[in-house]
Amino acid sequence: MPNSVLQPVQRRRRSRSKRPLLLITIALLAAAGAFAATQHWAFAHGKPHRSGRSVTLTPRPVSARSLERLRAAASEQQVAARAPFAPGTRLLLPAKPRLEHAGLPITAPAAILVDANTRAVLWARRPHQRRAIASTTKIMTAVLALEHLPLTKVVRVNPLVTRVALNREGLRAHEHVAVWKLMDGLLLFSGNDDALQLAITTSGSRGAFLHLMNEKAAELGLRDTHYTTPSGVVDRGNYSTAYDLAALARYAMAIPRFRGFTRTHIAHVRWAKPTYAKTYVNKNLLLGTYRGADGVKTGWTTIAGHCLVASARRGGKRLIAVVLHSPDPYGDARRLLNFGFANS
Repeated sequence: MPNSVLQPVQRRRRSRSKRPLLLITIALLAAAGAFAATQHWAFAHGKPHRSGRSVTLTPRPVSARSLERLRAAASEQQVAARAPFAPGTRLLLPAKPRLEHAGLPITAPAAILVDANTRAVLWARRPHQRRAIASTTKIMTAVLALEHLPLTKVVRVNPLVTRVALNREGLRAHEHVAVWKLMDGLLLFSGNDDALQLAITTSGSRGAFLHLMNEKAAELGLRDTHYTTPSGVVDRGNYSTAYDLAALARYAMAIPRFRGFTRTHIAHVRWAKPTYAKTYVNKNLLLGTYRGADGVKTGWTTIAGHCLVASARRGGKRLIAVVLHSPDPYGDARRLLNFGFANS
């Protein structure tokens, strides 16, 4: 019998979809996870979620040793980030050398010995004579870098740096290097490329950094000092005196991080490929051979001759010796330091 349009048709019942139930379950789980994460963050930061019941947080005990370590680290960061002496402080006393009449067999035409603790000049020869100072210039470069840059800052090497004259450690254009690695290269290896890169990173350009160097010299009262290079590779117009270098060394050695670099004899540093690793050997031959030696910087050019700014500490007493254009820089420095420890 044919179906009539009036004949009722029995419709097939569809099974109800479980998809809405699944979505609701997922939403509830996500909400619970978000709530748990919020609570975890709040407890970790000392801000518990407000509910009907009050929550009491019990602080974790910190050992005295850990607390002391944290305080020391914070203090070091503060000192490294600012000048170690108040503005206007005389770095050395203007009085005559206490032991100026002592006959010392010093070969350098200009030299000085100072007590870094008392600021007293113990012995001097032509202390205010302006002379070329070679790579002892890098003391000022390092000081300014430490006062303006975080050691962990990673910088991109400027191509100009790779073309600097003479002593280079071999920085590659556009490679990324941490500031502390540049400081190792500057103060241990005495790299002129490290000096220029730190100058550009600190001030934006070589010229701006030279202005900053001379401004800092005036601030520290270094009246017979003038810089025309961040590295000392250029002698023309770049000069200082034994007196000013001793004063600058006293300022620099009051910065813990500066001391940390200058007293390092050998540094093994990891590097990005294709270099992988570098080893820096400090050019200061007093380290490891003279008791208490912990800095500061060597230098040499044809015009400046051999220059040495030396620091040594024994029994809480720190002495700084500077010899310029010396035929025997290490012999002169040893004789001055020995004399100072024996007579002060």
